[in-house]
Amino acid sequence: MIIQLDPHISVEQREALSQQIKNIRYKTTHVKTQFGEYLIGVGKQEFDIRRIGSMPGIRDIHRVSDDYKLVSKKWKVEDTNIELGPGLHAGTGNFTLMAGPCSIEDESQVVAIINHLVANGVTLMRGGVYKPRSSPYSFRGLGLEGLQMWHHHAQAAGIKIITEVMMVEQIAPMADYIDIFQVGARNSQNFNLLDALGEVDKPVLLKRGMSGTIDELLQSAEYIFSHGNEKIMLCERGIRTYETAYRNTMDINAIAMLKEKTHLPVIADPSHGIGLRSLVGRVALASVMAGADGVIMEVHPTPEKAASDGQQTLNFQEAGRLYQGLRDAYELRRQLERHV
Repeated sequence: MIIQLDPHISVEQREALSQQIKNIRYKTTHVKTQFGEYLIGVGKQEFDIRRIGSMPGIRDIHRVSDDYKLVSKKWKVEDTNIELGPGLHAGTGNFTLMAGPCSIEDESQVVAIINHLVANGVTLMRGGVYKPRSSPYSFRGLGLEGLQMWHHHAQAAGIKIITEVMMVEQIAPMADYIDIFQVGARNSQNFNLLDALGEVDKPVLLKRGMSGTIDELLQSAEYIFSHGNEKIMLCERGIRTYETAYRNTMDINAIAMLKEKTHLPVIADPSHGIGLRSLVGRVALASVMAGADGVIMEVHPTPEKAASDGQQTLNFQEAGRLYQGLRDAYELRRQLERHV
């Protein structure tokens, strides 16, 4: 169960509540976030929920059978909307576009992409400064110095930054230069990292592990939420299957299912999902029609010369056409949803 505490609950009311929960033999975990205070109760004994719900100091109480409780839609019917910046939100009723290179390579590349994004009305730029690569000999990013350079240009243009964090030790040095922390597929179950991101007051984009189930993704999100951070976006980026015709198997089903299971925003990553430049647009459009609240995609001035992932990256002309197509698809979906 989830008990939402009144912000003005007294010491005496807390003690009475704790005793009542002990009486029904439930174990509780206290969670305090940017937006609320909760007690998460776990136990097997049946009880009349009104015995607790009617006590003073409680705003609301909910039965949630899912192992992931705070990110479940069973207690929070209204979807979460996350403020990413002034006038910029992610969640139901908003469509969020994030675009940029796989890797931040140099200053000229950053400036060119920022100019492209501004011209196309995209205010969130993705890019990697710490790159997890399969080969230790591949380009692994410019690190903090590259992030600082990127931040300088992005801030001047009014562009927000989303980039991947790989280690707990990187969080603090990166925090002043980024707007959204990204957790990549390889770190989707790095629970120490998830715990630490639960203690920061910045949005987190959590990608599904390459072999992870939907429930495992939601459990990972629960780690972040239960440590105090409600600003979580989930990202479907394809999973590893036996198919070898493309990079990953983009699980379009997962987007629709996540919208059923959780109140958190769901973002699609078609670039990694299909891994083939010629097909990214189609998969992106399908993701929007399946219910995605936004799309994160890879864009580069000259994909053929990109330091990483050029085979799945769009050039500026391709990306510009797709941005408009995605916006149109989102509006069409909104119209169709009224009749479904």
